[in-house]
Amino acid sequence: MSSSALHEPTFLILAALAEGRKHGYGLIAEAETLSDGRVTLRVATLYTALDRLRKEGLISPAGEEIIDGRLRRYYELTDNGAATLAQEIARMEQLAARATVRLAHRPGFAFGWSSGAWA
Repeated sequence: MSSSALHEPTFLILAALAEGRKHGYGLIAEAETLSDGRVTLRVATLYTALDRLRKEGLISPAGEEIIDGRLRRYYELTDNGAATLAQEIARMEQLAARATVRLAHRPGFAFGWSSGAWA
């Protein structure tokens, strides 16, 4: 596990793999879904990150199959990857809690969560 913050693409890749194995295109689609369309991983970015995450032991290969004549390589989160993701989630939650307290003290600022959207 790392004590430094994860870059957003790395966080999204690990989060996408938290529910189970996925192939490259599935990871790109899931990262876009997780970020509400704000982040679209480029293919080169994805495969560079996957190679790095594999070398760091955060993900591992999880099989291959040929679909419509194209090879799909699947990846899955390792236990170390899951622990790293959990650590990053906790770090982000702590930062958000601290920022929320400070923002709540801002005069004239209405702040809160209502019906699935920030007020």
